[in-house]
Amino acid sequence: MGRKLLMKGNEALAEAAIQAGCKLFFGYPITPQTELSEYMAKNMPKRGGLSLQAESEIAAINMVLGASAAGARVITSSSSPGISLKSEGISYIVGSDLPCVIVNVQRAGPGLGGIQPSQADYYQATKALGHGDMHFIVLAPASVQEMATLTGEAFDLADIYRMPVMILADGALGQMMEPVDFDEKKHREVPAKDWACTGTAGGRAHNIVNSLIIEPDALEAVLEERFKRYAVIEEKEVMYEEFMTDDADIIVVAFGITARIARTAVVAAREKGIKAGLFRPITLWPFPNKRLYELADSAKSFLTVEMSKGQMVNDVRLAIECKKPVGFYGRTGGIIPEPAEILGELEKLASK
Repeated sequence: MGRKLLMKGNEALAEAAIQAGCKLFFGYPITPQTELSEYMAKNMPKRGGLSLQAESEIAAINMVLGASAAGARVITSSSSPGISLKSEGISYIVGSDLPCVIVNVQRAGPGLGGIQPSQADYYQATKALGHGDMHFIVLAPASVQEMATLTGEAFDLADIYRMPVMILADGALGQMMEPVDFDEKKHREVPAKDWACTGTAGGRAHNIVNSLIIEPDALEAVLEERFKRYAVIEEKEVMYEEFMTDDADIIVVAFGITARIARTAVVAAREKGIKAGLFRPITLWPFPNKRLYELADSAKSFLTVEMSKGQMVNDVRLAIECKKPVGFYGRTGGIIPEPAEILGELEKLASK
């Protein structure tokens, strides 16, 4: 274990990106992720990289596309309405099979909404960020430490599978301060980027990066190959954490900052004799369907807790194929649920 640094989540993520070999940041300021942009502006040039504030979110995501096509490790960050503006460019990046890391430090919506934390971009991130048949990996940190460690993992996953990886955080994680150990990271083998447009120097054929495929048969073949990669990801890259699920009658399912709050409620429920447990998805896509389905054999019911009006809850229901009841508790508008509120819901379920 190395020396720990007290940092904000936004700053820890930015530092982890630089340490992962990212040399390019393109973004546009928006609360509550602005510290990430500021950290990049201060530190990226000192470390041999470039941080550029684009004229808009749309410009920033297209700069990401160009930099990735040239083989660079590149990152962009924003918050909810800014991510919406990037959606067209993200679809082009997926359609071009380009790796990059995209950070969404969520805030309340819809529209301009508010600047307080939210988890209401779950649908957008996992199902609807860009047109066409597409997926990309979505990672949900639950601590400042994970804001750092999952960033390094995100760059490796992006390069291995040639696709964007989104880190879906929220305003609480972005703003809170906790100790971070930057030695806590994995190193994965990544393939050479022999597809990148780096100049031929007369020594090879031209590489072409493009998402436009006019012939239907050719486009279908590309999509079939891409979905084979998705199947590999669903088999090999699912991540989750369990707490007291072995004998749990009620399993709380929560991600991100909400999972930390739910964990406190689970401990309090156990003290009251309620057999509760916690299941925390870390990959929101691919979603941990298989493990949740297995847990439905022993649990009597599930409670999904989110900072939204209910989005992940539907994936939980699908994962367990409605074998057991799935309840929901959520706060929205930027309000973070308290442990006592979740405990109250557990007590209601236990009394049924």
